[in-house]
Amino acid sequence: MRVARPTGAGDLRVAREPDPDDVPAGHRRVRVTAVGLCGSDLHWFAEGGIGDAVVEQPLVLGHEFAGVLDDGTRVAVDPAIPCGLCESCLEGNPNLCPTVRFAGHSTQDGGLRELLVWPEHRLHPLPDTISDAGGAVLEPLGVAVHAFDLGHVRIGSTVAVVGCGPIGLLVVQLARASGATSVLAVEPLTHRRQAALDYGADLALSPDEAATYPGGFDVAFEVAGTDAAVDTAMQLVRPGARVVLAGIPDDDRTSFSAALARRKGLSLIMVRRMKDVYPRAIALVQRGLVDVESLVTARYPLERADEAFAAAVKREGLKTVIV
Repeated sequence: MRVARPTGAGDLRVAREPDPDDVPAGHRRVRVTAVGLCGSDLHWFAEGGIGDAVVEQPLVLGHEFAGVLDDGTRVAVDPAIPCGLCESCLEGNPNLCPTVRFAGHSTQDGGLRELLVWPEHRLHPLPDTISDAGGAVLEPLGVAVHAFDLGHVRIGSTVAVVGCGPIGLLVVQLARASGATSVLAVEPLTHRRQAALDYGADLALSPDEAATYPGGFDVAFEVAGTDAAVDTAMQLVRPGARVVLAGIPDDDRTSFSAALARRKGLSLIMVRRMKDVYPRAIALVQRGLVDVESLVTARYPLERADEAFAAAVKREGLKTVIV
């Protein structure tokens, strides 16, 4: 089978490796059909790590992926394999499992390979109405759903989304589907501001424009990973509001105005991946409440994976998928 592995920061190579033959009980062999490139993949690719997690061996990246089983069943793959036995798992927080194995992270190879073996209970059948590429986008939708849960958004709330990459745009769609009465998007890139409007935002502003906007929103989602975005999110919300931090900073540090956060009495909530939300994500897409298909703006074959990463780093489109 063909496999794409980075051999160093910014260097990705496709080579042939043996097919996986051993399929343990409770596992299935998956032929991968589509892999979405996430911002965290770009950190691994460009910097060789994320925060204090570093690549210890040439790692197969990719945690947003879909595939097909040997019997022809199309599936979306949940990239997380929690232990199921620790306190966090038993409390219903598998995303906080301290021994979780996660595709494309640490020593767990991810989806940028033609074949893999995965636990059957982490595979979710895809309806015919969702394409392979759309199935890959279910993973960022799952993160958006989890972030939205953490925001405690009530019907009729007002919502600000700061950072309109794929996850931010999915949060915009969730806000509109949830019955939010006002959705503001903040994004420096013109084409992503337009996408936010297309997906249901009432207003899309640049960060400079947002700096003077009156604000007063019930909840804000920061999905950019920069200190400036965190400050903007805090400025836009009302006193007592929740600010959900979903962005991953480049240097593993987040700073903000303590005076502003304290004066407003804000609750800052950190997002760690997602819980078991794939069934909900699939249902949202099936019912037409969230559009994952149009988020995919670039497709590359596996042999051009290096080009796909280079294009994704430029953030010229929305979601890049390797097929």
